Amino acid sequence: MPRAVLAALLCLVLAMFHTWPLTAAPSRYSLNYNADAELNAWIVSWIAYALTHEPARLFAGNIFQPDDRALAYSEPLVVPALAGAPIRWMGGSAVLTFNLLLIAGLAATAFAGWWVVDQWTASFAGALVAGALLAFNTHLLTRLPHLQAAHAWGLILAFFFTDRLLRQQGGTAPLAVTLAAIAATSAYWLIFAGVLMLVLVAVGPRSSAAVRRLAVACLLGALLAMPVLLPYARLAGEGVRRPIEQAEQLSASPSAYLVSSSVVDRGWSRRFFTRDIDVLFPGFIALGLATIGVLANVRADAVARRRSLALVLAGFVGFVLSFGPATSLYRMAFRALLPLQGLRVPARFGYLPLFAIAILAGLGVAALQRMALRLNPRMGPSRAPGGVAGIIAVAAVTFEAWHGPVPTTPFAGVPAIYSRLDAEPSPALLVEVPFWPAEAVFGNAEYVLNATGHRAPIMNGYSGYTPDSYRRRAQWFWFFPESWAIDAMRHEGATHVMLHLEQFGADAEGVRAALASQRELELVASDSAGHLLYRFAGRAR
Repeated sequence: MPRAVLAALLCLVLAMFHTWPLTAAPSRYSLNYNADAELNAWIVSWIAYALTHEPARLFAGNIFQPDDRALAYSEPLVVPALAGAPIRWMGGSAVLTFNLLLIAGLAATAFAGWWVVDQWTASFAGALVAGALLAFNTHLLTRLPHLQAAHAWGLILAFFFTDRLLRQQGGTAPLAVTLAAIAATSAYWLIFAGVLMLVLVAVGPRSSAAVRRLAVACLLGALLAMPVLLPYARLAGEGVRRPIEQAEQLSASPSAYLVSSSVVDRGWSRRFFTRDIDVLFPGFIALGLATIGVLANVRADAVARRRSLALVLAGFVGFVLSFGPATSLYRMAFRALLPLQGLRVPARFGYLPLFAIAILAGLGVAALQRMALRLNPRMGPSRAPGGVAGIIAVAAVTFEAWHGPVPTTPFAGVPAIYSRLDAEPSPALLVEVPFWPAEAVFGNAEYVLNATGHRAPIMNGYSGYTPDSYRRRAQWFWFFPESWAIDAMRHEGATHVMLHLEQFGADAEGVRAALASQRELELVASDSAGHLLYRFAGRAR
């Protein structure tokens, strides 16, 4: 079996192992206990729908309506969505699409790490260790609801192609395509790729010709990604940015680098735990192998030494930036770089130290294998003690990184009552209630996921940014079924209301009684789960 095929299969097996039991029933199990999983399932589902039905409204979405840029309030996820579109086109649910893309993204990230380190070292086991640590570390495994996090494959590819270009051993096209793909997946990964590229330029070699070619590659990448980048640029031009005070609240703490959620490390590290974003311990085995990788490259050739130095420096820069405005470096970068003002969670820069440690650990395993072969040159690489050590290293980092069975919640599909909306006169504009206040906007995530099962636009929404139009409406709509709240809905153009009676708790019967006595809304359909679909009176049937 070709080594690349074998590596791809092993990376897929590791991804399935680390996401169990989602792997067992990806259409029935979900991560919908987390609002971000429901949002990201909607994003990839909407893109698949828009490509074949409303391509001109790709960034409009059907949430936060009648806003025309709902997709730009979160990560684009265009590349994963394109990969998952056939699943939706063949009738697969948004949750099935999300789960398969999650597994595929982690596998692709691991394989990209394997491929790059294998190119550098020809060590299959060392490359597999690097790929495993790149994809299956405590940071990414505690962010499974964030689909974009799993698709980190572009970072190592950007590092590899930039390194080759600066040494004038590669063209501009691979890097340009990689940067465009990153930009169409995640703003965080694009900025992190920029950090990696700047570090590589800083450590050299950097002839003027190579730097010009790098600039050309960046320009071509930006041009390729322009359809995705423009909506974000428009928002930035309108002043939609993250205040530095918010970045301060979501920065890493020093104790974050002592916290892991893995089964092996969580016992001793839980005493340092503060928040979910502060989970960045790389693992003892990874640290040990990375140390070997650094030491082994001290006496290596100039290319290997510069590569190792770039990784160490990139990890250090990410470490510093993860503390956000607590450091002068972040404050200066925040003022100078407009894209940084769009990021909400500086703690995620903590992935860069994990990135560096992962690759250096793979180089460490390769160094151990070379040492074993020097000690016993008559044995081939596959039978040498270094080969055995490599297999043990892969198993060890996998064991230490394992977080146990992934918590899941059942998914039975979008409630069938939503299908009634497609039979209603067009155009329909839906309001779902409770219409949560801005500080509890995540309560709308269920509605956002349900919007993958019908074509009607909804005024509700959930995303990384909450538009002013939603905040204004929530001040009125939250008080449904008060008559003035219903009047405000009609005034805003709503044509239908979906009532989630089960979410009103002890007030449910009072809400039902209030609606029975008013004449603005007429009941269209209901189900046993507590969903009641109303149409504003006077609408054509």
